[in-house]
Amino acid sequence: MECISVFDMLKIGVGPSSSHTLGPWRAAERWIAELEEQGVFDQVQSVSVSLYGSLSLTGKGHATDIALAMGLLGADPVTVPIDSISGSIDSIKDQGKILFGGKREVPFDYAKNISFKKEFLTFHANGIRFTAQLANGEISEETYYSIGGGFVVKEELIHSKENKETFKTFPYPIKTGNELLHFCETEKKSISEIVMENELSLRTATEIDEGLQSIWNTMLECMYVGCHTEGTLPGGLNVRRRAYDLHQKLKGTVPYSNPQEWLEGIRDTEVKFRQIIKWVSCFALSVNEVNASLGRVVTAPTNGSAGVIPAVLMYYMVIENHDANFDDVKQFLLVASEVGSIFKKGATISAAMGGCQAEIGVSSAMAAAGLTELMGGTPEQVLMAAEIAMEHHLGLTCDPIGGLVQVPCIERNAMGAIKAINAAELALDTDPKDAKVPLDKVVNTMWETAKDMSSKYKETSEGGLAVGVFLSDC
Repeated sequence: MECISVFDMLKIGVGPSSSHTLGPWRAAERWIAELEEQGVFDQVQSVSVSLYGSLSLTGKGHATDIALAMGLLGADPVTVPIDSISGSIDSIKDQGKILFGGKREVPFDYAKNISFKKEFLTFHANGIRFTAQLANGEISEETYYSIGGGFVVKEELIHSKENKETFKTFPYPIKTGNELLHFCETEKKSISEIVMENELSLRTATEIDEGLQSIWNTMLECMYVGCHTEGTLPGGLNVRRRAYDLHQKLKGTVPYSNPQEWLEGIRDTEVKFRQIIKWVSCFALSVNEVNASLGRVVTAPTNGSAGVIPAVLMYYMVIENHDANFDDVKQFLLVASEVGSIFKKGATISAAMGGCQAEIGVSSAMAAAGLTELMGGTPEQVLMAAEIAMEHHLGLTCDPIGGLVQVPCIERNAMGAIKAINAAELALDTDPKDAKVPLDKVVNTMWETAKDMSSKYKETSEGGLAVGVFLSDC
């Protein structure tokens, strides 16, 4: 059984898309590492990349070419200075060469060596083929698939025994919601405690805390930047940033100079019901405006849905519990990641495979679950909240206008966050014995819906709003 860590589900990276930006970036890094392992890296004379399916159809709007180029340069999406990316790309274009792996220059025609091919490869809608011409005249070629949430698999390992046995180390192997509840019942532990035990089989408690603190810091910084940046998003749709204006109306007069002081200041602001909705929306919008600007975000479980979880977590810290601290953040993220992994194992978190239900729907379910445990819900109520949140996202299509992760993507994060809060409240007020739809049934239904959904509505920009709204109207 595939074991998925919290740090697999929640990754720090660069926007605007986990499957179309972070995944290809990581694939390029992996390809370079394999060339080095094979002892042929120093023989590479030229490189080229071919993109297939959804990566081709919406790749330019999702900055897939930029991500690939940065990956070929050997830059790390976790640490690369965001303001250095445009200069790096301009340098490649102007000089006609690339510092391959950050070590050796090879010729590289940006317009020709990254090609967009509309046909789909067999395994997944997001296919990437890397080709290297070696000094001895041989060709080295590898194919990878970006399967959502920044996860990347190599074609030759998809059906191999080696790939299926990776990370079989968890003391509590979980594939379904029922299995998770079984462990909670037999071990008399909460969901977060079960997940923590699994994580401790991979790394120390200190490493877990440091990693989760880094994830939360990135989320908080992302919201802070989004709420304090005005203007228009790049890409040609001329989408005005709304988080800035909304934040200006809400923030009050409490002084602050950094994200943590900002958080404390919001806690001191009197918030009424209508303002709660606005604050949650503001947090979600801020993250995804940063994401749309090639900013640094956390896949949760994807970049396109990165705003839901931090917005709901902020709701808890600002509205529900002013004394909330890192322990609460940790508990929330552990629970949320486990629910996300159940959807990944039983269905998909890739919009190219399942539409937006696989991204906003899953993120809403994850956030609802995390919030419910923090508010005292039982494991049964936690999974009920996740089910409710997903149930009301079933069939949601992915139809980005212009192939950009902007319209309707940014607003959908705000809607997903509000639904998550509502789902948690409904679950907390319901006896689990009265639930009619278990989480595992809704996971299966989501996957069946994904398989039935037309490819036009799976991140191809060939249906829905993507064709119903003309770019000239924007």
